[in-house]
Amino acid sequence: MRILWTLPYLPWPTTSGSKTRQYHLLRELAHHGHRITLLVQSKVPLSDPARQALEPLLERLIVLPRRPVQSPLNLLASPIIDYPMRAIINGLAPCLRHRFEQLLDEPWDVIQIEHSYAFQPFEKALQRRGLPYLLSEHTLESVMGAACHDRLPLWLRPLNAFDRWRYRRWEQRVLRQPNEVVAVSPHDAELIGQISGRTVNVVVNGVDCDHYQHVQPALHSQRLLFVGNFEYGANLEAIEWALEDILPQVWQSNPAVRLAIAGHALPAHWKLHWNDPRIEWLGYRPDLREVQRRSALFFAPLRYAGGSKVKILEAMAAGMPVITTGKGASGLAVNNGEHYLGGDDGSQLALLLTQLLNQPWRMSQLGEAGRQFARQRHDWSVAAQQLENVHMRLTQLAPAQAAPLGTMLAK
Repeated sequence: MRILWTLPYLPWPTTSGSKTRQYHLLRELAHHGHRITLLVQSKVPLSDPARQALEPLLERLIVLPRRPVQSPLNLLASPIIDYPMRAIINGLAPCLRHRFEQLLDEPWDVIQIEHSYAFQPFEKALQRRGLPYLLSEHTLESVMGAACHDRLPLWLRPLNAFDRWRYRRWEQRVLRQPNEVVAVSPHDAELIGQISGRTVNVVVNGVDCDHYQHVQPALHSQRLLFVGNFEYGANLEAIEWALEDILPQVWQSNPAVRLAIAGHALPAHWKLHWNDPRIEWLGYRPDLREVQRRSALFFAPLRYAGGSKVKILEAMAAGMPVITTGKGASGLAVNNGEHYLGGDDGSQLALLLTQLLNQPWRMSQLGEAGRQFARQRHDWSVAAQQLENVHMRLTQLAPAQAAPLGTMLAK
């Protein structure tokens, strides 16, 4: 199939779960022989490593610059009631809109738009042409906005609440338009279905199981591992909760426990604020296997849901036992006590950590169950097949059949 695929970021390097998802789905579909044109609007220039990683997978790579967040246009457009702030930052882009319209003159079997917040430059052209397309929504921004609300200064909180209200209106408008909508978990599909009033496909998040199959965690090391992209409020809040509440309780009974923190955009001031040799600040690691081999278990005290967690799947694929919350496990069909251990109270999590670190046999049991779950349910080959099934349904929609939808929405 010829696929036109749009993204509001470069999917390399894989510094976030979303980028990891995009890169691996592109790779899987390219290996299946599909010819993909990737249209990207990026806040960072295309680097040589990114070009070398992406171009072998693609028929064409088109990268356009995104204006800076501090652009006067973003400030002037911020009061517009129809667009939430993230849609403004990633939209109102004439060059991107024009390039997309040019591409629509070519024959496509599939048009795939990623993220509702990046939809604005494409909306009118898709309505006007009446072409079948799918929109993939990784998480509802109107819900995720709550993750940073309490972290904001008091004077910004009303603006954040207003923007979340705009997001809900935007999501209701956008998610009703595509011929097919894709979510990353059954939970998200249900939420999107409530907003859009339609059936939503699930294309799961995944993991490269072969990449992690030979990792054996150091079950006696007393080292916990957390991995996350710290541009997202949910990960910031998780580390602060761990270091302010949970780990101090663990250290009372086991002062030898250490926490290794890896991920993109690690705040520099944290190392000064929590100046403790038992905390290891690793930053972004393009390959996690070495730090996984030196760690006993993966600890993810996440209190905000949305999507399914690539970092947890990577830990499971590496055979690491996982301790997390109900929100951390959301989006994954895992059982507490079988595939992971979980709790939602700080004292409960501290007790689970203390007990599990003293039970290597139990850690090994959980790690193996998680590894099998990841391979059977969440290898990227599984996700790619699910996406191809959606693509096949799109190819059965002739443009003439799709035209009434676009015409109706244009009115």
